[in-house]
Amino acid sequence: MKDRFDIVIVGGGITGLAAAALLARSGQQEALRVTLVDAAARPRFDPAADVQLRVSAIATGSADLLDTLGAWQHIVSTRSCAYEHMRVWDAADEADGPSTLRFDADEFAIPHLGFIVENQLVQDALLRILDRSEVNLRFSCPIKSFDRDGERVALTLEDGRAIDCDLVIAADGAGSFVRNAAGIEVSRMPYAQTAFVTHLQPERDHGRTARQRFLAAGPLGMLPLEDGRISIVWSTTPASADRAMSASDDELGDMLTDASDYVLGNLAVAGPRGTFPLVAQHARNYVLPRLALIGDAAHAVHPLAGQGANLGLQDAQALSRVIEQATANGEHPGDRPVLRRYERARKGANATMMHFMTVLNRLFASDSATVGELRRAGMRLFNVSGPVRERAVRVALGAGQH
Repeated sequence: MKDRFDIVIVGGGITGLAAAALLARSGQQEALRVTLVDAAARPRFDPAADVQLRVSAIATGSADLLDTLGAWQHIVSTRSCAYEHMRVWDAADEADGPSTLRFDADEFAIPHLGFIVENQLVQDALLRILDRSEVNLRFSCPIKSFDRDGERVALTLEDGRAIDCDLVIAADGAGSFVRNAAGIEVSRMPYAQTAFVTHLQPERDHGRTARQRFLAAGPLGMLPLEDGRISIVWSTTPASADRAMSASDDELGDMLTDASDYVLGNLAVAGPRGTFPLVAQHARNYVLPRLALIGDAAHAVHPLAGQGANLGLQDAQALSRVIEQATANGEHPGDRPVLRRYERARKGANATMMHFMTVLNRLFASDSATVGELRRAGMRLFNVSGPVRERAVRVALGAGQH
């Protein structure tokens, strides 16, 4: 049996960095040589700059994981917004109507439901941990080729350098180069929606409440920021997203105020704006011999529940545990039977979340009066469903991932 195994993580986003940090602090770190490569330059977070457009709703379970890695304190001491309440309602109803889904932290005896955090701040916190570890970080290193040949994997970088390893962990996003090079098929379900993002200054206090209004074209998410603004993620038609991008600040403010049903009064544009296409996709296989996919490389879900970063962190945690246990037991961490343990632990859970998001998005997009009434009746029932409601919230909070 080998003394040490070389593991290469491809992708320096939240999921890849978390996987590197977990392996670096595992009980088998002496048996693992970990390298992380990313095509982009090393991300730089400037706390003096404005809040960035790309934020994530970090569930309490994910915050706990980041805390065990030593990254969470830097995040909360730099910039984040804890939220204690969540409201979800149908465009055909009032925001405080009987079918509005209500979630409050005190109902579940917890201080917060989650935290709104800039993606790059999470990366920055994890990089600070990794800078003090033995992990070899290589940014600005695009991969030219990926070859699995028997017992080893060979990666060739654009600059001609080669890296041989025992296991590749692909964390390189929804368009994963590694996944595609390995020939792993992906099932895709386009949403025919584009996500429009910006920051707004609401007339009324957001009250540390995350809000979501379901419109016929897609949901409008309103996430609270620490400085009183809200970050919005509007999943809408590509044409509406284009109009939002080209509108004047006043026109955009009016457009989003109307889309929000004035729940926070008038909304004024208070930040840059951007768009990204939405698609649901799921890899046919999460693992092959010497290869494992995590995060968006394995699955991409609709942002309406803000679960993308949390699912990726759960993948990273599950895979690192499998690698640690296998190495401790004298097994090769790149063998397919070993990696299948990770796939069995995560593929079903991720598929369930992905399909739930897809069905929910389509259900709310239906303009059928009958479907609309059934939808609202279901929401009213969910509000008083007791154990079902509590189980759903626990899943969303990331409970049980440790």
